Amino acid sequence: MNQFVNIRADQAAIQADFDRLALLSRDDWNHNNHYHSLLLKQLPLHCTNALEIGCGTGTFARLLAERSDQVLALDLSPQMIRLARERSQKFANIDFQVADAMAYEFPDEHFDSIVSIATLHHLPTEAMLLKMKKALKVNGTLLILDLFQTEGLSDMLTSLFAMPVSIILKFVKTGRLREPREVRKAWAEHSR
Repeated sequence: MNQFVNIRADQAAIQADFDRLALLSRDDWNHNNHYHSLLLKQLPLHCTNALEIGCGTGTFARLLAERSDQVLALDLSPQMIRLARERSQKFANIDFQVADAMAYEFPDEHFDSIVSIATLHHLPTEAMLLKMKKALKVNGTLLILDLFQTEGLSDMLTSLFAMPVSIILKFVKTGRLREPREVRKAWAEHSR
C-alpha cells in the first residue's frame, strides 16, 4: 500500500509541475522539437493508428495527424491537454486524453507507430516499454527521444560540445539566449 501511495504522490507532483509548465509554454523552438523532422523521417509515410505518450501541448501530435488516419495523444497534465486541444482544432483525427500511460489499456497490436518525447524518464522504463511493445503492430515503429545518463568521458565531452551549439540554436530560432525567468524557475523546480 505504501508503494501505491508513493506512486500516486509522485504522479500528482509530476502532474502539478506540468500543469504549471503548460501555462508558461509557447509553441516556438525548443530542444525537443528540434528533433521532430528527424523523428518524422523514421515513420512510415502513412499510418492508420498512431500513439503519442506524453504529448504535451500537441506539437508532435499535429505532425503525426498529417500522416495518420487517427492519433491518440496522451498526457498526464490536464493543462497540457487543454492547450493541445485549443491549438489543434483543425485536426479532427487527434484524440487528446488526460491519462496515465501506465494505467491506460492499449489495444494489442493496434498502433503502426508509437512516439514518446521526453516522457519515458518519468515512467517505469521496462514496464512502459513492454506496454508499448504489446500495443505496437508487428513491424510497427517505436520512436523514443528522451534523456540519458552520461557514462564516461565520451558522453561528457559530447554534452560539453553540445551546450554551445544548443545555445546558438536557441538564439537563432527564438532570438533569445535564455527562457524568461519564470520559465527557468519552473523547470528548475521540476528538475528537483
